[in-house]
Amino acid sequence: MANVQLDFQGLRCPLPTLKLTQAVASKQVNAGDILEVKADCDTFEQDVKRFCTVHKKVLMKFWLNGSTKIAKIQF
Repeated sequence: MANVQLDFQGLRCPLPTLKLTQAVASKQVNAGDILEVKADCDTFEQDVKRFCTVHKKVLMKFWLNGSTKIAKIQF
């Protein structure tokens, strides 16, 4: 089990979600890993929730740090 961090700040929708999907497909994240994703696009919270539902992942926590939105996802 690893902790993986991805930073998609500065990317606009839908790029953060597309990059997240690519990271999963390229095996940057494996079963049991904890992924922390940062982004600042307007729809990131809704997009992450949808991603977790579709891919059957657990959204452990979502919070704001200034204008940065951070999601912690269990794989």
